[in-house]
Amino acid sequence: MDEKQLNNHPESENDENILVEEEQTDEKAPSEEELAAVEKMNNIFKSVSQVKQDTEKKAEEKKNEKTEEDVPEIKESIDAEIGEIELMTVTIPTTSEKKEKERKEREETLKKEREFAKKVVLAILVVALVILGGYFYADFMPGNQTQEVVITIPKGTGTAQIAEMLEKDGLINSKFFYRVMSKLSGTDGKYNFGKFSISKGAGYREIFDTLTHSGKNINAVKITIPEGYEIYKIADMLEQKGLIDKDKFYYLIDYGEFDYDFIDELPLRDNRLEGYLFPSTYEFAPNDEYGIINEMLMQFDKMYKKYEERAKEMNMTMDEVVTLASIVEREAKGDEDRKLVSSVFHNRLKSNEMPYLQSCATVQYVLRERKPVLSVDDTKIDSPYNTYINKGLPIGPIASPGEKAVEATLYPANTDYLFFVVGADGKHQFSKTFGEHIQNKNG
Repeated sequence: MDEKQLNNHPESENDENILVEEEQTDEKAPSEEELAAVEKMNNIFKSVSQVKQDTEKKAEEKKNEKTEEDVPEIKESIDAEIGEIELMTVTIPTTSEKKEKERKEREETLKKEREFAKKVVLAILVVALVILGGYFYADFMPGNQTQEVVITIPKGTGTAQIAEMLEKDGLINSKFFYRVMSKLSGTDGKYNFGKFSISKGAGYREIFDTLTHSGKNINAVKITIPEGYEIYKIADMLEQKGLIDKDKFYYLIDYGEFDYDFIDELPLRDNRLEGYLFPSTYEFAPNDEYGIINEMLMQFDKMYKKYEERAKEMNMTMDEVVTLASIVEREAKGDEDRKLVSSVFHNRLKSNEMPYLQSCATVQYVLRERKPVLSVDDTKIDSPYNTYINKGLPIGPIASPGEKAVEATLYPANTDYLFFVVGADGKHQFSKTFGEHIQNKNG
């Protein structure tokens, strides 16, 4: 085979095809749609080529027949036929063009979704504002209720506490809105203290006006809460005086919100405020359960602040102090032996041999009856308040101690006593040993 034949060998075309195929393998395989389009385009090209060849052949055949003037017409005819065929060609989009188109479609869809979401949120906000505005407007404006409510504002009470009281007594619906309007109206800092009668239908303006004038003793009842009274005895006394609804009173004892720091320190238990309704003489107005409780808590808060540092020195929490003071209050027989009784309980709390307080008053609290003598079965009652079967302090106070009992608890006498018993003269007799205690008991 000579050199000319080698150069004309079709292997060179195959080499180019192979290179093209190798390059194409690096790209993504064409889809069926793309293959069909390519095949259609090839067919069109073949048709165009064939028509062109046929046309040129006809033109050549007629060349001798036509004059030079007819040549342009033939050329125009050929170009027209080719143009019509070229119009049939299809442009195939590349992969990157398809991706760009899809991206734009996604962006357009997201844009529409965002616009729709904005419209929905705006509609919800408008509805919420209308409802909220109506709620606050109804709270601010006077109503139709005529029932009178008595509210007690202690001296020095702030707007937040007043708003709490008003809400609890059903005079307002929103503490937050009341505080905002109180500030905007310039009422903050101008509130007076005392007892006030306010209609449940009163609007904010009437409430502001009432509470910024002097309070009046509206049918006030003077009452003395004795030291050592349990909550149920305090409730009975208040009810007998016509001052409270007992169910509402008990509900507020367990669930009422009162703005004192010590309230947050109290553990969860029944009769949550037992021991903290300070015994003293008060003037209470009827139907003011929240105000009555709040006033007694306020007096306790003032009293206890004097002993906070001493409680820290004794390494006792406030609740431990009040719990032990309530036992001292119930067990002591007057001022002369409070500190001695306190010393006995302190010594037992420190003792390994006598870790039980064995206070009859704690069992009487469980029984809700002040029995003069407890039975053996009484001392075995299963209760976290029973100090005959539970070491140390009970889970909470058993009565409301007075200030002297709190002071005796924090400043006990310095003794070694572990026992005491009421003697024939009605006074306590104290002893260090169980033998001495039996002798004192037998008289």
